[in-house]
Amino acid sequence: MSSELPVSPLAPEAFPEMAPVDGIQLAVASAGIKTAGRPDVMFIAGDEGSVMAALFTRSKTASAAVHHSQKILAAGNGRAVLTNSGNANAFTGQQGAHSVKSYITDAGAVFGLASDQIMAASTGVIGELLEPELISSCLDGLKGGLGQAGWHDAAQAIRTTDTFAKGATASCIIDGIEVTVNGIAKGSGMIAPDMATMLAYIATDAVISKDCLQALLSGTNQTSFNAITVDSDTSTSDSVFMLASQKAGNRPITDGSSESARLFCAALEQVMTSLALQIVSDGEGASKLITISVSGAASDEEARTIGMAIGNSPLVKTAIAGEDANWGRIVMAVGKSGCEVDRDRLSISIGGVLIAADGAAVSGYDETPVAAHMKGQHIDIDIDIGLRDGKARIYSCDLTHGYISINADYRS
Repeated sequence: MSSELPVSPLAPEAFPEMAPVDGIQLAVASAGIKTAGRPDVMFIAGDEGSVMAALFTRSKTASAAVHHSQKILAAGNGRAVLTNSGNANAFTGQQGAHSVKSYITDAGAVFGLASDQIMAASTGVIGELLEPELISSCLDGLKGGLGQAGWHDAAQAIRTTDTFAKGATASCIIDGIEVTVNGIAKGSGMIAPDMATMLAYIATDAVISKDCLQALLSGTNQTSFNAITVDSDTSTSDSVFMLASQKAGNRPITDGSSESARLFCAALEQVMTSLALQIVSDGEGASKLITISVSGAASDEEARTIGMAIGNSPLVKTAIAGEDANWGRIVMAVGKSGCEVDRDRLSISIGGVLIAADGAAVSGYDETPVAAHMKGQHIDIDIDIGLRDGKARIYSCDLTHGYISINADYRS
C-alpha cells in the first residue's frame, strides 16, 4: 500500500548515507505476504559476541512476535531479529504463537543460530494468521543475501503505510575511536507509543555491556519514541531493538553515568530522535509537524501528560490542519488532562508569540503573526503551567482528510 500513497510533504529530502556497522549484517527477501514481489522480510544479525537490548509495547493485546521476543530478551541470548511486514500476527491465539515458533526454529537451522537467539517482529493487519511457510520459504534467500543488503533496503522492507523509508546515523569519539550508531524505523499510523513506536532497529559497533545498553536505550526512549503521537492509538506490535557488535575497540562502557556513556548516549539520542520525528512527520495524511513544549508543570510526568493531551486532541489537530490559530482548543486540552493546573498562572504561545497569560488573552494580542506561523509546515506551541519545574517536549502532527482515507481503505 505504501507505493500507492503520495510521499509526505514533511519527508526528508533523501534517505541518509549510512555506512555499514562492523559486525552487523542485513538481508531482505520477498515472502509475498501481502504484495507479490515486494521485499517484506528483513533479517538483522550481530556477529558472535554481540549483545542486544529491546523495548516492547505495553499493549494487553500484544502480538505473538512481541511475546516471543520478550522471552528472548529475558533469556539474554538475543543477537538477531527476523521481521515481516504485511501481517501483524496479532490476536491470532495459540496458532499465532505456533507460527512464530515454527519459522524461528527454521531460521535458527538456516542461519546456524539457536532459536533463543532470534527475536521476531511483525507489522500489518491485525487478526489474520501469519502462515509460517511464507517466512520459512524465503530463509535460504535471506541467508544467501546476508550482508549484501544496505540500510535503505532494510528500511524499505519493513514499511506498511509509510510513505518514505526512515533512517538516521550518528557517530561519536570514545577513547579516541569513532563509534557509529545507525537506525531505521517504520511507522505512520497507530502511533501513540507506550514504550516505543511501531518498529525500530538500532545498531552500533560500540563495546558496551548488555545492562548498560538496555538502560541507555530505555532512558533515551522517553524523550524520543515515547514523546510522539499521531492518533493516540498504541500498536500491538511496538518494538525497538538494539544490537551492539562490540567491534569498535573502545574500552567497555559499563557505567551509564560515565563520560563514555554520555558521549555514546548523545549519538544514540540523535538517531532515536531523528527516527521519532520522521515517524510523526509521516503521520497518515499529515501536512504539519507540531512541537509542543510544556514547562512549569508539577512534574515531568505531568508535563508529558499535558503535552499528550494537546497532541492527541482532534480539535487541536484539525484546527492546525485548517491553519486556524484557535488557541482556546489548547486551553481546553490542558484543562482536560487531569493534571494540576492553575488557570490564572497558565500562559500559551504559538510561534513564539505570547497569546494568553494569567487566565486571559494578552491585552492587545495581534493574531497576524500567529496566523502567518500557522501556514507553515512546522508549528510550535509553548505552554507554561506556572507551578513548578516539570517539563516535557511532545511531537505530534495535524489531522487531515487523508488520515480517514488511508485508514478506511487499509485492508483493501
